[in-house]
Amino acid sequence: MAEETVRERILAAAEELYYRKGYAAVGMDELRAAAGVSLRRLYAEFPAKTDIVAAVLERKHGEWESGLTTAVAEAGADPRDRLLAVYGYLEDWFCTDGFRGCAFINAFGELGGTNPEVAAIVREHKSSFQKYMSGLVTESGAPASLAAQLSILAEGAQSTAAISADPQVAVQARGAAEVLIDAAMG
Repeated sequence: MAEETVRERILAAAEELYYRKGYAAVGMDELRAAAGVSLRRLYAEFPAKTDIVAAVLERKHGEWESGLTTAVAEAGADPRDRLLAVYGYLEDWFCTDGFRGCAFINAFGELGGTNPEVAAIVREHKSSFQKYMSGLVTESGAPASLAAQLSILAEGAQSTAAISADPQVAVQARGAAEVLIDAAMG
């Protein structure tokens, strides 16, 4: 079996289990069984659980950035539409089967207080999103302060949607974003 295939199977199993059950709740033996590899092979690929968590979060970061940038690009050239596309992306995500919130917020909540490496990964991901929002706001010509406001709104929507299991939170967040954008650009 190819190295990349084994690694990919482990990461796919870890991502699914961590997202469904939580990072702390999934042991290496359960992960080994779900991935269909020996414990020895699992530890050869990932010497510690933190290594697997870090790799899963790296993968999730790539998925998030790709999905978000695609949604914004598909919104066209209008700066307002591009900013609001972020909330359309959230709505689509919140409507997916098995939505359980942001994997990064979940990881930080479970492991951030005891695992500085995981905390750093989560902070970098969130910082990356804020930088992306800053770029969109700069392109729109709106005041820089709008980026932090829209970022906080999106982050809050993620947590609220996960807790309430209501994808309409994204629609509400979009409505609030429209007010903020119009006030900033008006």
